[in-house]
Order: sequence, then structure tokens, then C-alpha cells
Amino acid sequence: LTDNPLKKVIAKLDTTGRLIKWSVELGEYDMKFEARLTIKSQVLADFVGDNTHTKSMEENPSDNERGMWKLSADGSSCITGSGAGLVLTSPNGWTLEYAPRFGFKATNNEAEWEALIARLTIAKHLEVQKIEASNDS
Repeated sequence: LTDNPLKKVIAKLDTTGRLIKWSVELGEYDMKFEARLTIKSQVLADFVGDNTHTKSMEENPSDNERGMWKLSADGSSCITGSGAGLVLTSPNGWTLEYAPRFGFKATNNEAEWEALIARLTIAKHLEVQKIEASNDS
């Protein structure tokens, strides 16, 4: 850790370039970053279990899900490189599986962001209008 984390990031050209790339790629979407707080896993599991809506809780789930694509991904990193696993499912059940390898070493967190960019790029090329994206982390 460092007392000047932003200074350390900006000093590394490789990291700065990727941050700019993420900013440009994600800039067209209505997204904002929220830092994840440290919490106990059981507290999070209880919260999700208590506050997750199911189809039976919705008045008419078919209207809400009409035209909705589902996108899930997992980015990972190891000594030899980094990559992601992506699954895109259309509203009628058609599935596209994609496993890109990134040409650079990255932390697991960076690999997750790269996976998000890859997911959104694929969805953009397929002209997807409604998408529900999920990630394992």
C-alpha cells in the first residue's frame, strides 16, 4: 500500500493507459464506480437472500424480461496471463460462449474490468437493447 495511490497509478504508463481505455469504453454507459466496503460474507449472504426479488414477487415477469439478454462473466489472472469467460444468452435461449485471453498480465480486479469491457463490446456489436449483466465477484 502507499500513501499516494493515485500518484503511484499515474506513474505507471501501462496502468494509466488501461484506465483511460476503461474510461473511454465505459463512458457511453450510465455507470459509476462505488468502492466495495469490507463486510462479513454471512452478512452479505443474508442481505442478498432477504432482498432478492423472484419472478413470483413481480406482477408480470414476462413483460419485464421481454427482450432482455443475460450476460455473465468471470475474469481471472495467473502467472502466465489473464483472461475471461463470457456467456451471453438471448431472450429466446440462444447462447454465445466466449473465452478471450488478454495480451497482458493483470490483477484479478483488472481482469474483471476487462471482462466487463469485452461483454459490453459484444453486446454492442449484436445491437442488444436490454441487457442484465452479472459478475461473480
